Amino acid sequence: MLLPLTHHKTQFIEIVHITDPIRHLTSADLVGDEVAIWEGERARQTLSLIADLPGSELYRCFVPGWGIRAHSSTDLLFEIAFCFRCHRVRIWGPDVSVEQEGQTFDAEGPTGLELLRLFRSCAPN
Repeated sequence: MLLPLTHHKTQFIEIVHITDPIRHLTSADLVGDEVAIWEGERARQTLSLIADLPGSELYRCFVPGWGIRAHSSTDLLFEIAFCFRCHRVRIWGPDVSVEQEGQTFDAEGPTGLELLRLFRSCAPN
């Protein structure tokens, strides 16, 4: 997956459980419950996992359940909403190119399943 060029500035990421997925069809940002903050090496490993996600066939539902907000030490760099049903992501941010805004990912492959497992591991029971 193509990440914004600013991804290397990431100091921490917020893991977001999306509570109103339909809102994300037209929203200008990511909304949901922050369930975890991952810093340092864990944040870098997660971004590396996301960058390694291969593309996939696009389905059409886009009902995202999970997302991340990537932060530098002072700024919000970008946000990503993941729909593990239709294999689509939306990326928002000041340095996000048009090509990066809407992408697909293989949600059913090993990398996609690992990312979903990581997200679910921090969800409240």
